This record gives sequence, C-alpha cells and structure tokens, in this order.
Amino acid sequence: MTTTPGILAGYRVLDCSIAMAGPFAAQRLGDLGADVVKVEPVTGEWQRHAAGGGATGNRINVSFLSLNRNKRSLAVDLKDPQGQEVLRKLVAGADVFLQNYRPGVAARLGVDYESLKAINPSIVYLSISGYGEDGPYAQRPGQDLLLQAMSGAMLSSGRAGEAPRAAGQYLVDAVTASTAFEGVLAALLHRERTGEGQLVTVNMLDAITTLQMQELAVHTVGGLPQTRSREPHAHVYIRSPYGAFETADGYLVLAFPPLKTLGEIIGDDSLLDMVDEEHGWTHRDEIFAATARRLRTRPSQHWLDAFAAAGIWAGPVYGYADLLQDPQVRHNGTFVTYEHPTEGAVTVPGFPYKFSATPPRIDRGAPLTGEHTREVLAEIGVPDEDVARLLDAGVVVETT
Repeated sequence: MTTTPGILAGYRVLDCSIAMAGPFAAQRLGDLGADVVKVEPVTGEWQRHAAGGGATGNRINVSFLSLNRNKRSLAVDLKDPQGQEVLRKLVAGADVFLQNYRPGVAARLGVDYESLKAINPSIVYLSISGYGEDGPYAQRPGQDLLLQAMSGAMLSSGRAGEAPRAAGQYLVDAVTASTAFEGVLAALLHRERTGEGQLVTVNMLDAITTLQMQELAVHTVGGLPQTRSREPHAHVYIRSPYGAFETADGYLVLAFPPLKTLGEIIGDDSLLDMVDEEHGWTHRDEIFAATARRLRTRPSQHWLDAFAAAGIWAGPVYGYADLLQDPQVRHNGTFVTYEHPTEGAVTVPGFPYKFSATPPRIDRGAPLTGEHTREVLAEIGVPDEDVARLLDAGVVVETT
C-alpha cells in the first residue's frame, strides 16, 4: 500500500451526517487523505442499526462498513451542553463540517452555519437536505425512492400502462453524495485562493433532477412529451430498439442499431426498408417486438458476436458475480480488498478517481462507535481527567 499522503492530507472533516448521502460524500474525502472524524451519537449512527440486505456483519453491519471507511469515530451526546462544547472545540480547528439534519435541527443544536462561522470563519460548511433548506417540502423525508418518483426519472422507461420501476440501487443518494463531494472540493479551492469559507447546500431533489439534464431539455426545449410505449423501451427519448432483451440463455442490451443492419443480422425482413430516424420513432413498438422475438431464438453470445462484427452497440446483462469476474473490472482494480479488525477481509468498490501523485487509499476501515473518542479529544487539548469525567457522565463513549 502506498505511503504517499493523499491529495487532501492536512484537511480535517467533521462528518455529522447519517444514512447514505452524507457519509458517502465524507468517505470520498477520506479516501483522498482527509482526516474525517465521524461525530456520532453515543448509541452509534442510525446506519449502524439498519442492516442493508440483512447483512449484519460481526460488530459492524455491511451498510455502515461500506460508507464509513477512512474515518475515526467520536461518540458524543450533542444534546448535552458539554457535548456541544466538545464539538465547538473541534470546529475551531476543522476545515469542513458536513451534516444532513432535517432543516432546523442544526440551529437547535447550535451547529448551524452562522454559529460555526463565528467560531471558525474559514469553515466550509456542507448541508445536505432532501428538498431544500426551506420551502413547502423542507420537512418532508428525503428518501431515495420518493425522490426517484418525484423527479420524473421512473417514467422515462418501462411499458405504458404498467407501474414504473425504481432503479436497482440507491440512485438519488449516490448522485447526491457525488454532488456534495464536488461542492466541498470547489469550496476548498475557493478558500485556498481567497481564505474565505462558505456555506454549501445540496439537496437530493435538485441532484436527481439535474442528473437528467439532457432528458429534461428534450422536454422543456424540444417540447416532446415523456411518453412511454407499449413495449418496455429503456428510455422514452431514444429511438427503437433500445433496452434489455431476452435471449435463449439469458439477456442482453441493445442500443439503437441501424435498422437495416439489424434486420439482416436477426433475419427479419420487416426492418430492411425502415429509415432509422423516421420509423425508429413512429414504429417503436413494432420494431421492439420484432427484435425481441428473434433474439429469443439464439444464445446471448451468438448475438453479441454478430453485433460486435457489425459495429452495433450491444452488451451483456451482468449480475454482481459477473461484474466481479469481468476482465476489464479486474484490470482497472475497480474493487479493493482490505483487512478490517473486526469484519475480516472486506472486498468493496474502490475509488472513482485516479491521481498519479496522490492516489486515494484505505488507511482504516469503518470504526466502532466511539473507537477514537479518547484520541480525538486529546488532539483538541481535553485533559485526561476531563475525558474521564465525560466518559463517566455518558456525554462521550468509547468502544475498544
């Protein structure tokens, strides 16, 4: 493992977030070398108690494990005035403060931007919300599925007349995390140039909406309605055929091939005289259905080889087990394996970025609740006797 400091080495991030979007964003910062202190309740962050997929782990469930590597844990009761004082001391020497409380909670705890700015004017303060810091929906729960539905994304695929299908991953949480990560980096760059900290706000509704930049522009600028067809096209604004198709032994995906060439390969004469940019729109269902009928007659690899030879965009439909074994994924080093002190060998997705001089790395796995409480308090000058007093009072906890 490289010993080169990460590109964000020297920056301290206080991660007061829960669930996925905030912790994932903070983990990205930690992967790049930032010292991320996860400030969590004395009972542990919510995600420690919500085992995604039922994967409970040994002492740390997989959901928490996957979103909290490269962090230290300080477990402190922020509802207690002594706990709030501990956090204020941390803020004085921090670079980034990250939270995704419901609007109004940060102010009640005394950790809103204005309060922390008074302590540290150069702080980069990131606030993540579901729908925005204020407005008519500000108090609604920012849950991934609700926002997929509200954003319109779920009605861009599938069959007309059938219920829309959600993405097979927490799409809104993930794109919100990436947006938050980008926002922090931009604010830190601004601070390097000017010395000025600032408030950065990100909300899940805007994140998933702006992800659909092209599709929404087709609607708002091009004036085309979002109309699903009878056949399950994967995208309402792309000509047929476009989507997943059953083969004799599995599935493949096919992306808007030239119709004449497609007809020749699959042996369907009805496609030979069709014009791509005319009939591909006016005969979407007929083309999709004809393609589906023919592709069911041969195995996936037969069709993939034929499409590749003709320069047609097609590919396999993987499960996770297939993904792990893919030669390009292995070549890229997409997954990393590291030893966790309580969970053993952990194999998870690695890093979505590469740097030649300051590569990201995993220095520590997800921490136990309060595992680093004593260590973090010592760094901000809390005497040993005061640490013992706070531990005895239950204001902070440590786990070994």
